[in-house]
Amino acid sequence: MSNDSAKPAPSRSWLERLSQALLREPQDREQLVELLRDAEQRNLLDAHALAMIEGVLQISDMQVRDIMVPRAQMVIVEEKSELQEFLPALIESGHSRFPVIGENKDEVIGILLAKDLLAYTAEKQQDFNLRETLRPAVFVPESKRLDKLLQEFRRNRNHMAMVVDEYGGVAGLVTIEDVLEQIVGDIEDEYDIDDESYIKQYSRTQFIVKALTSMEEFNQYFGVQLDPHSFDTVGGLVTHAFGHLPKRGETIQIEQFRFKVLHADNRRIRLLRVTRAKAVEADG
Repeated sequence: MSNDSAKPAPSRSWLERLSQALLREPQDREQLVELLRDAEQRNLLDAHALAMIEGVLQISDMQVRDIMVPRAQMVIVEEKSELQEFLPALIESGHSRFPVIGENKDEVIGILLAKDLLAYTAEKQQDFNLRETLRPAVFVPESKRLDKLLQEFRRNRNHMAMVVDEYGGVAGLVTIEDVLEQIVGDIEDEYDIDDESYIKQYSRTQFIVKALTSMEEFNQYFGVQLDPHSFDTVGGLVTHAFGHLPKRGETIQIEQFRFKVLHADNRRIRLLRVTRAKAVEADG
């Protein structure tokens, strides 16, 4: 008598097992997400993969206005300014692309790439011509869906677009990084610190602080007593001080500290740059 029936069935791939779990067809997106989360709970799907799938589903429902950097927070270059005039602001921002404007922020004449300035050393600054350095600016409406914008970014190899409102005025800007972060989370850059630490010192007066840092840890690190009882985290303290959920680039003074939001999403602050304001004044 054959023993074939007693042999264990070959193990199936996670994709095959996930497909089996999804045999009951979801009727809408909510049911689909519920099935995917159930699959993750049963170890059929990795948690990070689930988060990315949810991010992909989410961007099809989001518009550019949901994630854009508002007009007031744009770091811009004025066409008439000299290289030595705007270079410090560009270095301070840490960005790689900057809108260049004419008479006002509604007149964007092009995009300046930071890497295009590398050729102009201190000896060659007199040869700098801003107009000749510019790349064309791309314009998109506030109402454009993020999935469509991502497709355009990939197809045209653009990394930044100017956002215009219904009247044709500039409402802000959006980058491909802004869109991708809705899928994969915050993209690491020069401000990111490892998972083991919550506070990292960058200079004598400047620090990068995770918003989830407890008030107890913050106060102990800096030797201060910023309201340790009303708020559990630094992010909670800063959000309360703003009176609203701040966006990237917004700054606020709390006692002797100046807080600048480096990363934030639609739900909370993620990363802050903290400057000891009194120390800065003393240096000046």
